[in-house]
Amino acid sequence: MPMNAFLQNCLNGLSIGSIYALIAIGYTMVYGILRLINFAHGDIFMMAGYFMIIAMTDLLIPWQISIAIVIIATILLGVLTEKIAYKPLRSAPRMSIMISAIGVSYFLQNFATYLFSALPKSYPSIAVLDRKITIGTISTSLVTFITPILTIVLVIALVALINKTKIGMAMRAVSKDFETAQLMGVKINSVISITFVIGCALAAIGSILYFTPRPQVYPLSGSLPGLKCFVAAVFGGIGSIPGALVGGFLIGLCETFIKAGIFSEFSDAFTFVILIVVLLFKPTGLFGEKVTEKV
Repeated sequence: MPMNAFLQNCLNGLSIGSIYALIAIGYTMVYGILRLINFAHGDIFMMAGYFMIIAMTDLLIPWQISIAIVIIATILLGVLTEKIAYKPLRSAPRMSIMISAIGVSYFLQNFATYLFSALPKSYPSIAVLDRKITIGTISTSLVTFITPILTIVLVIALVALINKTKIGMAMRAVSKDFETAQLMGVKINSVISITFVIGCALAAIGSILYFTPRPQVYPLSGSLPGLKCFVAAVFGGIGSIPGALVGGFLIGLCETFIKAGIFSEFSDAFTFVILIVVLLFKPTGLFGEKVTEKV
């Protein structure tokens, strides 16, 4: 492979991997607090794409304001989902809340089909992000270049929030021991709501970065990216934010290089091969903590 093509693939892989990482953080944070795999997270990411279409195409709102609207609307959708579908089941068996998450996923897909039809809709162009830039011999769009940088900045800010603030301390306490944190006066409902706010805000930002160079949204457009992000979270160690970042980068790079090779048709399948291998040899992932079950 020529060096120019290699560098181009590295940049593309880091870009898509960064988006996977942003969405994977949503999975890993919710799991860390509630021990729930939020299978609807990919569909919330998809709904964020439709929110942008409504804001910019239907309502003709400038992109600067539309981005804020999309983030707020996605957060509201995520928090509402938690209040309606997950909160009443907190004391129920874990399988019940997982089935509820799958139900929310299918509801959002069918709701999007009902509102917007199953036909792909064009994602509005954001001229600033679509602008072409040249770095040496590599030509790419601005969104591809800034995505890894923005992701790393957001992850550093999130880690600082969790390690340096009072709400971060509460989140770490709930993650370690839900019942004890509740007995010690931690406001569990507030912690869970903030967790969903952060996860959905990152999903909204990831949606903007993902759909800008892929200008079509349809009701199932969040399913496969959502599954890949779940794999990234498991690969890095679900419950670990740095693990989600590393897992997203590795999945994105592997997928990009496989697509550039002779086995391009197996690029999606490879992601799930990684999941199987990780579960077989290191079930806790690269950065996951081994949990000892008490008898």
